[in-house]
Amino acid sequence: MVDLATQYKAIKTEVDTAINEVVSNTAFINGPAVKNFQKDLEEYLDVEHVIPCANGTDALQIAMMALGLQPGDEVITASFTYVATAEVIALLQLKPILVDVDPDTFMINIDQVKSAIGPRTKAIVPVHLFGQSAPMQELMEIAKEHNLFVIEDTAQAIGSDYTFSDGSKMKSGTIGHIGATSFFPSKNLGCFGDGGAIFTRDETLAKKIRMIANHGQSVQYYHDEIGVNSRLDSIQAAVLGVKLKKLDDYSNARQNAAQFYDDAFKDIPEIQIPSRVSNSTHVFHQYTLRLKGLNRDLLVSTMKAKGLPVMVYYPVPLHEQKAYQQEGYYPVTEMLCKEVFSLPMHTELDDEQLRFITKTVHETITELSK
Repeated sequence: MVDLATQYKAIKTEVDTAINEVVSNTAFINGPAVKNFQKDLEEYLDVEHVIPCANGTDALQIAMMALGLQPGDEVITASFTYVATAEVIALLQLKPILVDVDPDTFMINIDQVKSAIGPRTKAIVPVHLFGQSAPMQELMEIAKEHNLFVIEDTAQAIGSDYTFSDGSKMKSGTIGHIGATSFFPSKNLGCFGDGGAIFTRDETLAKKIRMIANHGQSVQYYHDEIGVNSRLDSIQAAVLGVKLKKLDDYSNARQNAAQFYDDAFKDIPEIQIPSRVSNSTHVFHQYTLRLKGLNRDLLVSTMKAKGLPVMVYYPVPLHEQKAYQQEGYYPVTEMLCKEVFSLPMHTELDDEQLRFITKTVHETITELSK
């Protein structure tokens, strides 16, 4: 699904040099590599404050801690996403309110968000799923009307551009009050272990986030907030510093692979190619198809038997997970969990691999359609 070995070979000299520099100067925690990456990412995203942290889950948790939410407060998010989005809400004794998604874009459903807002609602967490942005302009308007916070989960869409109705653009993750991302190795911008970051334009929030991520202190041994210990290692920052310079090239490579897939699958009635929203670029963290009229699980197992790696994101919706069971009406999410499958998507896909992948999909669908 992701060819990190080949990607590393292409940048080996730069990455090895950056790692060796950290080892030589022994500044393993909050060293120059972290500060340089932070500054470079702020410039790339055109955002005032980037606070690196240990992983994407921490990024979401620290963001919510910084907003001063209280136990029992409600936070709205989508049921069709990875568990971490809801996990941190529950960990903080907040109440996750799960809503359905759009059947084409897989993004949080605006009408459902409006219906879910109640007297205890304090925040919305849109997930920029699979590589493009959720409907942020509408969500920010709703948040402003109801005095809510917006925390963007942009772990799958870093580098994507969102265009507002007036033509202005912002990077995903920098539109809401706080953005959170992961640098897990398989992400579009991934390190060689765990890593994450938090973004904000609000200086007061940034100060509080930095304190929370550092045991609640801004001056050593003086703890003004309840905090956690969440740091991005200098070695991981060094790797990210190299990869950040190539992020747009990586996005272009993914978009080219997606176009190859689109051209190969557009006339197959049994599958629906990924929709593109008009006001967001798509950086294709995943290339996710919907299967129509055939057994998805049989399709996946058959393709795997032919040597084609295929993944299902996500087979079980959050509202059906034992830890997060929630009554409600989620027809789209439940349908997607039975229909979606994702093909290999990474920066190193070449024409030979793409031809093998598309040929295998064609052949398998033909076999199962008989």
